[in-house]
Amino acid sequence: MPECSVITKTWPQMTADDVFGWAKLRTDIFFLEQHIDEEELDDRDRDPTTEHLWIEDAAGTAAYLRVILDDKPSHLDARRLFGRVVTRADRRGEGLSQRLIAEVIARHGHKAMLLHAQEYIAPLYAKFGFTAFGDRYLEAGIPHISMYRAGLDREYLR
Repeated sequence: MPECSVITKTWPQMTADDVFGWAKLRTDIFFLEQHIDEEELDDRDRDPTTEHLWIEDAAGTAAYLRVILDDKPSHLDARRLFGRVVTRADRRGEGLSQRLIAEVIARHGHKAMLLHAQEYIAPLYAKFGFTAFGDRYLEAGIPHISMYRAGLDREYLR
């Protein structure tokens, strides 16, 4: 199996090649494959608190996700939101997205987290302790569900 080390950087740490790699993957998947016609790259990408995690191989960026930190909780006590989870078609089924999610949990699992899951992939996030809440909705024309994961800080308060 090709290399699967996770790279983590914030905007100030990135090179132009880093940005090109994950931006190309995200646009290839969201625009070309999923035909999403809404804004993909946004100012949250350049926020110095946003963490970008990805896995590279000889062909470029193989998998990616980002973690956003909000000033106020988005739901209950969740200030961290991760999303833009993508894996290149030729590397799907190898667990690369799971490796990235596990890294996020290792770094931030003590704090509550939130995500907006494409409905078909929600079972993947459930494996990591995320539970669905609220009604299903369309985001960028694709069925989504919001999911929450309590952090250890919250669990100890019970």
